[in-house]
Amino acid sequence: MFNFRKCLIVLAAIMFIAALAPALHAEDIKVDINKASVQELAQLKNVGPGYAQRIVEHREQNGAFEKPEDIMKVKGIGQKTWELNKDRITVEKKK
Repeated sequence: MFNFRKCLIVLAAIMFIAALAPALHAEDIKVDINKASVQELAQLKNVGPGYAQRIVEHREQNGAFEKPEDIMKVKGIGQKTWELNKDRITVEKKK
């Protein structure tokens, strides 16, 4: 009985850690706002599919973003969203 209970606890702990792994890894992923798809952009904090679509449309209508903080030029994306994502947003430098 004791071994069964211990196995259940270990199994539950493993499942908990496995469930958190994608979320922990998502923090490390950089998003190039000049290339990212709507789905990729929607993974940013406070950016859902609607705002992600606005980012893509802004990029298509106005050209590439010059610097990461230019994401705030998109209607509805402000300082708070920038602060939450500034370590994850990149723009590829043109050569």
